[in-house]
Amino acid sequence: MAELQYAEDGRILFTKEMKKEYTLLAPNMLPTHFKLFEKAFALHGYRVVPLETTGREIVNEGLKNVHNDTCYPALLVIGQLIHALKSGTYDLDKTALMITQTGGGCRASNYIHLLRKALKKSGFEKIPVVSLNLSGMEKNPGFSLTFGLIKKLVYSIIYGDLLMLLANQVRPYELAQGSADRMVDKWISELSVEYRHAKNVTYKRVKENMNRILADFAAIAVARTDKVKVGVVGEIYVKYAPLGNNGLEQFLQNEGVEVVVPGLLDFVIFKVDNRIVDPELYGGGKLKHFVAGKFADYLMSWQDDMITAIQKYPQFRPPQRFSETKKLVKNYVGYGNKMGEGWLLTGEMIELIHSNVNNIVCTQPFGCLPNHVAGKGMMRKIKENNPTANIVAIDYDPGATAINQENRIKLMIANAKRIQKMQHYEQVIDFGKAQPESSAQAAVK
Repeated sequence: MAELQYAEDGRILFTKEMKKEYTLLAPNMLPTHFKLFEKAFALHGYRVVPLETTGREIVNEGLKNVHNDTCYPALLVIGQLIHALKSGTYDLDKTALMITQTGGGCRASNYIHLLRKALKKSGFEKIPVVSLNLSGMEKNPGFSLTFGLIKKLVYSIIYGDLLMLLANQVRPYELAQGSADRMVDKWISELSVEYRHAKNVTYKRVKENMNRILADFAAIAVARTDKVKVGVVGEIYVKYAPLGNNGLEQFLQNEGVEVVVPGLLDFVIFKVDNRIVDPELYGGGKLKHFVAGKFADYLMSWQDDMITAIQKYPQFRPPQRFSETKKLVKNYVGYGNKMGEGWLLTGEMIELIHSNVNNIVCTQPFGCLPNHVAGKGMMRKIKENNPTANIVAIDYDPGATAINQENRIKLMIANAKRIQKMQHYEQVIDFGKAQPESSAQAAVK
């Protein structure tokens, strides 16, 4: 066991010796993306394990250690990590935890402090906690986000977003059930092998693989029908994590709709873009503004590459560029609204509607102020400007029952199907009116 070292604020440091010996447990938010994140970290000498545990016992573990008024994602994440420590699966003398910090005003920046408090309460106060952030908070001698690691994490986001988008657009129409999921598994397996060697994780290789992935999904036999499309937006954890949203995507798939989920890359660009906007709105250092601008350009160039690749296959719908989403939200909410998902949440709803995805589930932890402002709070204005919008806000917390959440979503889907049927009927009538009279009809007249 590595000798424990402490920072000036009393927290346990993650040392260089720990990097060689320790396993870093991390909450899992996006199953496909995080499998690739695990491999990216491994290339830089870190043994990271994204947790895949689920079940009510994780909620209960969170409730034991965190006040039930605390942000629901914090309760779940802390419950999952402590549940893992209690499981007996890991050597506690060689285990550390990893958790993200955004550095903004959202409560997510304080999860790490709640986690340390919960660890002490549960008798795990000697477990080091590593902060994963781009804001320079809580530095550790044994962990750093180098430029090389950041690049590989960005590549993993590109792969993850592309696989998620294609699977969602193929899955409802596949002739052989499970084809899309098998294709995702195939590519995760293939990419995991490639990630064993850094020479395979390069700009050139990622661009080649994007085209190969698209070709593979395009080859899946499908029968496309006019299915209802339902978008999913909201607080980032409950939007993506099955543990946080009670398996929302699977539930929607079982209801026979096409699920549309905006990718993770937009959120990452949004967080970087905030660093550009801050000095413009409030003043600040020019260097910070310059560096953030360059990083945002780098991320958006990747988004352009992915969109360009997808556009070669007309059967697939590419995501909208971040710059376009930012323009759409201009008359709704200011760019200074950046807590949590901020204006991006409003922007994603408008983006979906402009992409003819009028039916939207807005997921939010109960009591999440940023969501109530930029999500639920903007629904009325969005509907006023977009009469076809069919949006339902769903709260998630320890006391919310899945059956109540699902019943509200079913009502939204039923309304969507009713509207779709009416639109189809109107189109048939309009088509009939537009047809020239036959000779028989003319003779009757």
